[in-house]
Amino acid sequence: MTMSPRFSRRDFTKFSLAASAAMLAGVRGAVAATPKGEPIRIGVLHSLSGTMAISETTLKDVILMLVELQNRKGGVLGRPLEAVVVDPASNWPLFAEKARQLLAVDKVASVFGCWTSVSRKSVLPVFEELNGILFYPVQYEGQECSRNVFYTGAAPNQQAIPAVDYLLSADGGGAKRFALIGTDYVYPRTTNQILQNYLKSKGIADADIMVNYTPFGQSDWQTIVSQLKAFGSAGKKTAVVSTINGDANVPFYKELGAQGISATDIPVMAFSVGEEELAGMDTKPLVGQLAAWNYFESIDSPANKSFIKEWHDYTKNPKRTTNDPMEASYIGFNLWVQAVEKVGSTDHDKVIDAMVGLKQANLTGGTAQVLPNHHITKPVYIGEIQDDGQFNVVWQTPKEVPGMAWSPYVPETKNLIGDWTRPVSCGNYDTVKKACLGAKHG
Repeated sequence: MTMSPRFSRRDFTKFSLAASAAMLAGVRGAVAATPKGEPIRIGVLHSLSGTMAISETTLKDVILMLVELQNRKGGVLGRPLEAVVVDPASNWPLFAEKARQLLAVDKVASVFGCWTSVSRKSVLPVFEELNGILFYPVQYEGQECSRNVFYTGAAPNQQAIPAVDYLLSADGGGAKRFALIGTDYVYPRTTNQILQNYLKSKGIADADIMVNYTPFGQSDWQTIVSQLKAFGSAGKKTAVVSTINGDANVPFYKELGAQGISATDIPVMAFSVGEEELAGMDTKPLVGQLAAWNYFESIDSPANKSFIKEWHDYTKNPKRTTNDPMEASYIGFNLWVQAVEKVGSTDHDKVIDAMVGLKQANLTGGTAQVLPNHHITKPVYIGEIQDDGQFNVVWQTPKEVPGMAWSPYVPETKNLIGDWTRPVSCGNYDTVKKACLGAKHG
């Protein structure tokens, strides 16, 4: 990937007025006729308790805000939207049970939910069995392409790979050793498998790659951070790539500070730490540490300002932050509304088929487009943590990056693509064998 120069916040002020106006209309909306008739139900499947509540509760709140705003604009197809909220409580089997309830009992038209990949993997068979629609708004490890899921968060080539490119570059410090530290579940393990192969392709030796996993909710980081400190003392510039998820991030960063590890010593590039997580931390020892996302609250665009104002008005709390998965939720929600209005129905098959090709202005001045593999186009940003808990963007891709479902850095998947349009209609099509390796549709 081509590296672009550093950017300041002021560099993000030059955005398309047309895109801004479209986003403004999408967020604020005009006063419309009161929706009537039987409500259209949508499901909200996010943990409101347990270790992931620190991240997921906000996504529940933003969907409820979007429902309220959409109803002010006349609902969907002239009918009111009604959110059905359930709490899977950071319990992965419970995610599947709650998903079945939403689809089979509550008869929701779509579901917005999940954070961890283990929760998404838990519900996936339910959505495929019952032909439901899931909008998944969080960065993930790729290596999946379901007809019943729309992946509005980042695939590895939209977050992990660009982040490592930045760390390898002169702008990012020119790292020569990498510690891949994550929570012990599918997202960190699969992402790190991809990154290990990618780093080796860039000339990084096995001896210069450290990998460590910890359970959800890990609280004691003293030994691991000591190991990390020792690993970084070998005379080569060392960087951490963190796939630590949930509330374990708080003691991890605290221990870094306790052992005197600063961003200039060993920079940490996080994939799951955003504004919401930083709101619960003392950020002063973290200044200069990094995160890779597709959105930051600090990006100065008219659309983002409007969205933040709506969020503060809705929550009645001017200190509530916004973050990347919130924007991904926003994009997914509005794409679903577009698809339903396009086909004039909430029929799952019609909506799924109508989604590919749809475009939605994002909050940073660009456009998200739904691809045949049910991923979307996204910009990539690298941000440095500031002492106010916000991020200063130091790097961005020149344009939106199309999401790739399957990694070319894993031998078993390097020839695979997902394409849910006819005549392929397959989530794992082998471009060499010219064959679908899984179930086709239609």
